[in-house]
Amino acid sequence: MVWTAVCVGLHYGIGLALAMMLHRKVRGRSVYRVLLILPWAIPGFVSAFIWRYLFNSDFGVINAMLKASGFGAVGWLDDPFTAKIAVIAVNVWLGVPFMMVALLGGLQSIPAELYEAAEVDGATPWQRFRHITVPGLRSVSSTVVLLGTIWTFNMFPIIYLITKGGPGHSSEILVTYAFREAFTGVRDYSGSATWGVLILALLVVLATVYRRALRRQGEVW
Repeated sequence: MVWTAVCVGLHYGIGLALAMMLHRKVRGRSVYRVLLILPWAIPGFVSAFIWRYLFNSDFGVINAMLKASGFGAVGWLDDPFTAKIAVIAVNVWLGVPFMMVALLGGLQSIPAELYEAAEVDGATPWQRFRHITVPGLRSVSSTVVLLGTIWTFNMFPIIYLITKGGPGHSSEILVTYAFREAFTGVRDYSGSATWGVLILALLVVLATVYRRALRRQGEVW
């Protein structure tokens, strides 16, 4: 629950901030869009291996930068708290581009006349964001948050390839636990199958909510 809530919250918050920045007319906007969407184009297992090396306690680039700045090295994958921060950071890096692209499309669908009229009426930037941007993105936001929740809940490769659920079981999530039950140590296939059914049931509930959200928007799923 912590993993899913924190990741989806950061996905949405950072994605919305970047989308609003790229929605403005700035020089090189197309280049920024391409660079920011690159993490989404890289396969998840490739990103996991790269970030595992970056977080390496002895030879990682991140610790090398910390040492060069006068700070001590951090055992990113050796401590339960920092291991959680590491996998959340990687998943946020992978998930933000999707949110950014989806929300940018939503921003572009909001009529510019609404902002111009609000500015003429003396509305502050915060008031324009609260009363025009947020309502205008409601349909897109509900869809991408549901999709992000489903994808993050099942994000097996990031957890397994970077921390394997460790140290101990501090960064374990339900899908990696079900995998561990079936394929490591004393293999409990029945227990793993039970967890699989529970995961399926939860995803069916989320998919049902997603379907109803689309129907309310007048779309067919």
